[in-house]
Amino acid sequence: MIVPELSAEIPQRQNRFSKWLGLKILQLLGWKVVGCFPKRSKFVVAVAPHTSNWDFVVAVAAMLALQIKIRFLGKDALFFWPFKLWLDAIGGIPVKRNSPHGVVGQMVNLFNGSDKLVLALAPEGTRRKTTQWRSGFLHIAHLAQVPVVPLSLDFAKKEIRVYPEVFIGKDIALELEKIKQIFVDITPKNPQGL
Repeated sequence: MIVPELSAEIPQRQNRFSKWLGLKILQLLGWKVVGCFPKRSKFVVAVAPHTSNWDFVVAVAAMLALQIKIRFLGKDALFFWPFKLWLDAIGGIPVKRNSPHGVVGQMVNLFNGSDKLVLALAPEGTRRKTTQWRSGFLHIAHLAQVPVVPLSLDFAKKEIRVYPEVFIGKDIALELEKIKQIFVDITPKNPQGL
């Protein structure tokens, strides 16, 4: 399997075993990566649709295969020993669901204090069927002055597609609708949600 090359600006891993493992998982599952990440050191990746735990498996395999360092938010209940060690190693950031206030500010501060940072978020915020997407990823991108890179997981085509970067304006509601339109024809693992 051939994966797209990353530009030097993007934070990268240097681990042959993890690259081999990611490639093998994608190959065994029959997935391919289409498109390229922008030549930037900082951006938000909006991953959708999110309807299954398999989304995480496929996304992590792609991250390892591409050798890209991605940070991601996960509910703090997942960060228990020894699983926490692995989640920390692959870029996980624990978040308490019952106190979402301040997460946007924390992530903006993380961007402002980093030379290189790629943050992946699932705008749906849940694996259940929902039409209401959370807008936090857009607020983070707008306030940190970084683009959003949409990334779809199409289970019908077994394709991870990276779309061109989008810079976010002040009208977050309008920007959210534009981003959602990118994913209209993508087939999730569970079209009906959980």
